Amino acid sequence: MSYPLSTSPLWSSHEAAAATGGKLVGEADWQVRGISFDTRTLKPGDLFVALEGARDGHDFLGVAAEKGAGAALVSKVPGDAPAGLPLLQVADTLDGLGALGAAARDRHFGKLVAVTGSVGKTTTKEMLRAALSPFGQVHAAEKSFNNHLGLPASLASMPSDSDFGVFEIGMNHSGEITPLVGLVRPHAAIITAIAPAHLAHFASVDEIAAAKAEILSGLRPGGTAILPSDSHYAGFLTEEARSHGVRHIIPFGETGAAEAGVMLTEYQGYAGGSTVIFQLDGETHDLMLSSPGKHLAMNALAVIAAGHAIGLPIKQVIQGLEKFRAGEGRGAQHKIEVEGGTLTILDEAYNANPASMAAALSVLAGMQPGPGGRRIAVLGEMKELGESAAALHAELAVPIAQARVDQVWLAGKDMTSLKDGLATNMLAGWSEDAAGLEDEIAKDLRAGDIVLFKGSNASGIGAVLASFLAKHVRPE
Repeated sequence: MSYPLSTSPLWSSHEAAAATGGKLVGEADWQVRGISFDTRTLKPGDLFVALEGARDGHDFLGVAAEKGAGAALVSKVPGDAPAGLPLLQVADTLDGLGALGAAARDRHFGKLVAVTGSVGKTTTKEMLRAALSPFGQVHAAEKSFNNHLGLPASLASMPSDSDFGVFEIGMNHSGEITPLVGLVRPHAAIITAIAPAHLAHFASVDEIAAAKAEILSGLRPGGTAILPSDSHYAGFLTEEARSHGVRHIIPFGETGAAEAGVMLTEYQGYAGGSTVIFQLDGETHDLMLSSPGKHLAMNALAVIAAGHAIGLPIKQVIQGLEKFRAGEGRGAQHKIEVEGGTLTILDEAYNANPASMAAALSVLAGMQPGPGGRRIAVLGEMKELGESAAALHAELAVPIAQARVDQVWLAGKDMTSLKDGLATNMLAGWSEDAAGLEDEIAKDLRAGDIVLFKGSNASGIGAVLASFLAKHVRPE
């Protein structure tokens, strides 16, 4: 069963004014159906939030009006403000957005789930959307709205009559998660994994673990912490949960620690998906995922745990999860026509760190090339790894070898250390600029190949893949 999205207005003028303590300027009686702080994606009927940063959102009030904004949240009234655009004036628009988010939370009577982790946040959010959908209307941001701007906007966009709210919380520095989870106050909080990421801003992975554990501070009384039992930091995370008064903890993973939670007992991956067998409360369950990858199975276990934590029947949670499909940049597969047949693109191009690189390569390892085909990895550099960058890039040689990769293309300065460590018959090419690889890769590919694209967003690998897909025919 599917549940329609809410058709009620999101905010009335008087509700928004009461939530923010702001002053109505111009038309005093209006309604909006969404929240936007970017005129490029603003939809008719949205409340446009004029944030002040590198570019002042107040300079775009005219564009917002032209695109049909229902009203605008402002901290000042420019002399050239559109006469027909109602305004809600507050002292600070970012604070006002946060106040709207808090009010949306307080008027909501459904269950809220928050997700953080070094890898898998967005995929887990989308799995939660699928798993919870059989039980009611699920509110979750369409994009990775997980920072100090996106999270409040996502929360403020939550319809009061939705049954569930799912929120992704990210960070680049210590202390960033605490205020965000304090805004959400979830009933369940998931930490997907702890891994080297953003090391440019942290002295060690220990500090990353401590920063991710901040999500436990915002659980509401009686809430549940869902923690990765296979992690080196499982004990630390459990202690942190206890220190915040969290009594309900559900571990997930393969290790014995997961016996009290959701434990993976068998995993079988194949090109078109995977079979996952797990135990919960002494019962064994089967789950069929449409995408391969043991890391996706682990994300699914965390989602199962969340469903259990908020009191949902597991069989229906599984049914919802089985409708999940990997998104663009996060495991989607594409068939491309080439001379002599087709090849397969494995799209993991949305961002990268050592853990997600290894996970993507393991998926590639489990896929079988067609006759005459090869396993090919197109890898962009991993950003924000600080002084450990050279060593962490060089260490990718191990998962590459384990994945039985036939050919590797590399992009970015930081990939030099890996380039120097690969066998010459494996290294197909390197370019400081990812765009410089596209033509050479296209010339070399042949029918039967499986080609993995993976790299940090700033590496340019995603743009190379997008250009490649736009130029090639996909079979019907």
